[in-house]
Amino acid sequence: MAQAAKHAAPRADHTIDQAWDDYTSEEHDIWRRLFERQSTVLVDRAVQEFLDGIDFLGIAGGGIPDFRRLNDALMARTGWQIVAVPGLVPDDIFFDHLANRRFPATAWIRTGEQMDYLQEPDVFHDVFGHVPLLANPVFGDYMAAYGRGGLKALKLGALEKLARLYWYTVEFGLIQTPAGLRIYGSGIVSSKGESVFALESPAPNRISFDLLRIMRTNYRIDDFQESYFVIDSFEQLFGETLPDFTDYYRQLASMDDLTPSDILAQDTVLHRGIGV
Repeated sequence: MAQAAKHAAPRADHTIDQAWDDYTSEEHDIWRRLFERQSTVLVDRAVQEFLDGIDFLGIAGGGIPDFRRLNDALMARTGWQIVAVPGLVPDDIFFDHLANRRFPATAWIRTGEQMDYLQEPDVFHDVFGHVPLLANPVFGDYMAAYGRGGLKALKLGALEKLARLYWYTVEFGLIQTPAGLRIYGSGIVSSKGESVFALESPAPNRISFDLLRIMRTNYRIDDFQESYFVIDSFEQLFGETLPDFTDYYRQLASMDDLTPSDILAQDTVLHRGIGV
């Protein structure tokens, strides 16, 4: 199933059928191994809203979830649904899906040799990493607003700037909670190594959320992050990204880009690792 899903011919909106009944026992076993590993790693590391989403949706280690079952629960709570895709989709189609509360989730799963590193998203990254927070109403609203913003950014030629916001929040975001710093970004919660590194290593910068600062900052895809940005709540994230971005893009046009390791005088840099 995994390779067949990667090469399935998509519809005009780049969706395919998940074909859940076609997954093999080996593919379900890879999900189980990944799920059990991450469930252990994320204790006292993942934000509670993520863990609540796992429980609410009944995402478990028994095998790859059936999108139809997840959609019944998601639609009732936040109006979101998952649509299966063979892989990455064009930007305009991706944003249109998000704007209409459809999350494109890859249908294929990695092989046993790819347990620790994968260059492109698979069903574990997309469903385990992204979908639980879509059951949170505030985060779900943020994702839909991001989709609408993406469609506008395409017209304004500002996609590179907006993509950085997605990277440093949806994929690699941290959140400050009464219990301490926690993970919510899907790229972290679906990775054993980065789940530990993001919170406990003294190496990366952990910088308080600043919208323009984030949109100036480049990122790398081939290693752990050199900087993470920290929100105080999902309400803060949604509120600060809700205004029209047109003026922000004008401001950014006259600002230099930053490297992932840059620290500015105005940055609020948080502690450099739990227990450090």
